[in-house]
Amino acid sequence: MQLYTRSAGNGVPVVLLHAFPLSSAMWLAQREGLAATCRVITPDLRGFGGSLLGGDEPSMDAMADDVARVLDAEGVERAVVGGQSMGGYVTMAFCRRHPDRVTGVILADTKAAADTQQARENRERIAAKVLADGTGVLVEEVLPTLLGATTKQRRAMVFGRVRGLVQSAPPGAVAWAQRAMAGRPDSFDTLAALKVPALVIVGEEDELAPVSDAEAMLRAVPDGRLTVIEQAGHLSAVEQPEAFNRAVADFVKPLS
Repeated sequence: MQLYTRSAGNGVPVVLLHAFPLSSAMWLAQREGLAATCRVITPDLRGFGGSLLGGDEPSMDAMADDVARVLDAEGVERAVVGGQSMGGYVTMAFCRRHPDRVTGVILADTKAAADTQQARENRERIAAKVLADGTGVLVEEVLPTLLGATTKQRRAMVFGRVRGLVQSAPPGAVAWAQRAMAGRPDSFDTLAALKVPALVIVGEEDELAPVSDAEAMLRAVPDGRLTVIEQAGHLSAVEQPEAFNRAVADFVKPLS
């Protein structure tokens, strides 16, 4: 599976993997703001944006192997690999399957623990509802949880942009990704085995993957740092792009 990819800039390759149920369009401010610092590579994960879904069974491993093929296509042997939310899950799977291709790891608004039984059942419910009725359930149930209170109160343009991305998510990709996330393993052992630096980022208003989850990941990694982004929720890269970009640029600089 070859993913549709947008790239910008020169320097250290930094792969950024998007959140559910968005696309690489969410990284616009990162491609623009980080291009002077590094080479930003932002693929559409399978089924989203310009990438095909394919016929594989839902799994984080399949998504991680897609990312390895992106590196091959970009002529990149090793890169800083990171992601937000679902993109963080794919990043951890990539670290498991392709550890020799990682020079650093960015885990933003994500968690290392596997889903609870209740969370798995809820993902399956949403997957089935999206396939039956379209993406309305995402706007009703998922969209409100993606953004922090400050964004919902004060950043109407950001809210509208994210709403548009959520509404345009293909139902088949949404269901596939929900089932892939439901089946993902606990990744604390993966984090403990990292041999490269890790940057953990979290929005202070994130209720889906709160600061406590970020702190748990930080404790697990051998070499890590934590950045808490004020007045941001689960999509900190979209809600507070300047603060997010500063954290990434500072992390990447010593790796060049």
